[in-house]
Amino acid sequence: MKKLYAICSFAVVWAISLSCLANPQADIDQQVPAAMKILKAWEDEQPERAKRYFHIVYWTPKDREPAKDYEARLKRMLEHIQNYYADQMERLGFGRRTMQLQINDSGQLMIHLVRGQEPYANYNVQSGQKIRQECLPTLTKAGIDPGKETLVIFCNMADWNEQKRQLRHRSPYYAGGNSRAGTAWQLDSPILDTIHLRDKGNKIHDGQYGHISLGKHNSIFIGGIAHELGHSLGLPHCKARPDEREVFGTALMGSGNRTYGDELRDEGKGSFLTLAHGLRLASHPQFSGSVKAIQQRPKVKLLDQAIKITGKTFTFSGKAESKIPIYAVIAYMDPEGGSDYNATTATAVPDANGRFTLRCDALAANRKADLRLVFCFANGAASHNLGPFSPHTYAYSVKRDGTPDLGPLTQELALGPLIRAVNAQDREGIKNGLKFARQQSDDAHTEAIAQRLIRTVTSRTKAKKAIDVPQNIKTIALGDLAEDEASVGWLRPIRGRVPHPDALFISGGKIFKSGIYAHAPARHVYQINDTWSMLRGSCGLFDRNAGSVRFRIKIDGKERFDSGVLKLGKRASYEVSLRGGKQLELLVDPTPDGNGNDWGLWLEPTLYR
Repeated sequence: MKKLYAICSFAVVWAISLSCLANPQADIDQQVPAAMKILKAWEDEQPERAKRYFHIVYWTPKDREPAKDYEARLKRMLEHIQNYYADQMERLGFGRRTMQLQINDSGQLMIHLVRGQEPYANYNVQSGQKIRQECLPTLTKAGIDPGKETLVIFCNMADWNEQKRQLRHRSPYYAGGNSRAGTAWQLDSPILDTIHLRDKGNKIHDGQYGHISLGKHNSIFIGGIAHELGHSLGLPHCKARPDEREVFGTALMGSGNRTYGDELRDEGKGSFLTLAHGLRLASHPQFSGSVKAIQQRPKVKLLDQAIKITGKTFTFSGKAESKIPIYAVIAYMDPEGGSDYNATTATAVPDANGRFTLRCDALAANRKADLRLVFCFANGAASHNLGPFSPHTYAYSVKRDGTPDLGPLTQELALGPLIRAVNAQDREGIKNGLKFARQQSDDAHTEAIAQRLIRTVTSRTKAKKAIDVPQNIKTIALGDLAEDEASVGWLRPIRGRVPHPDALFISGGKIFKSGIYAHAPARHVYQINDTWSMLRGSCGLFDRNAGSVRFRIKIDGKERFDSGVLKLGKRASYEVSLRGGKQLELLVDPTPDGNGNDWGLWLEPTLYR
């Protein structure tokens, strides 16, 4: 890359968007009032207010009675968590915005009791959806639309042996959701109760965590409830940055589910809510009481993106436009491996013109990573919850000494306007997008990618087949040629791009100039009739989807290459002789875990004479 992005023409970036590594409180003090000003203006103009609740279900198998004192215990635990969120939001400067529970006139928590259709032995950790389906008739009868509400299903799936003081469970324990609806599956047991959080003397044996105090057991599992409720409200995982950890403790949506209440036993700082997630919750209808435009799914237009490296930090600047106000922008810096548990965050509040700058630090050295941007809308929506893909995800890497290497990221940004124009089939936008890409990068690699993207919209010439390429052409990208047969496991075969908003052939943090989209199971066949001597290239998974696949190459039905099982971030290279071959066959197979997210890519497969 010969050119690094220059900061765009705007000379001054709003000061509140810059993060202060040494003092996380400075971010809170500067950003929260600005975010709340935007939110309040939205909520106060033609307001629509309503109470939104967590709807609590207690589910027990057909052959089990509910655990002892479940009603009182659930009320104590959920009110404890409700106060925890209120305390954390207040600490962050949002006031005591928190999740809402339904309490009846007698002061009791409203709980819907559901008996399962089958005995205990027929359920396990993977039974979440089955259990949810069994709860739906009871909820519907109570006038609750499960598709438009947030549900918490406590599953009576624990085995507690009082005499041996042993606990094991096989309960679903996960969650998902957004500002409109969600579901959290939780464990219940007779020993789960906030009154035990301070108990550091009584020991139990937990089947998952071993020999621990009763207090620590309750920290883990009540903290687990608080953590999973966060997921049901739309929060992803993240861990604390070093500066946050030093001051506040462990991030709730990282491993904070295991440290909740530790401070009550003098065993640590406990768990805290990050500024990033406080910002996201501030507009959630349960926390704000505003249901204005709750069902709308706003879109964001991101302009003027720019990046700049300063030492071991980089900044990402841009301008965000949307019909519904954007009051915060969050960056997740997510190193490969560890799912998203090891992602750290940066936050910014747009100025009156929508401009923002994110200061991205605390980067994991010697690792590839993704930068994911999330835009928070005043109606409670967040951009990454609006569909199956995150359109503002960028690959980068960090050198061994901690210095960022933004090569792929700068390339994605250079091509961004062109990609959006190609997706919209906007021919005028394509001209402007190509001009922008050339201004930002004059290297041949970026130009080759740009031209292939443009041809997916503008080309009216039928692609040549391998046997029809003139003899004077000694090498050609296989992805530019027409297949004799082609099938893929998701969507349809496509040439010159990936059928995703990001479009690029990106795998393992590298952007390739050509490729073949091959979601498993995929088969691409080319008649070559001994006109080519060699095929070289590599293969891997599309960086936006974490599946697992196996790539194979056959010549005249005989296998010449087998990648073995490849997962996200891993690639394999091949060099296959084609001499004497009549038919080239590229195969991508799913693995035993199914073909979900199996976006296989053949990367720069190239034919040689």
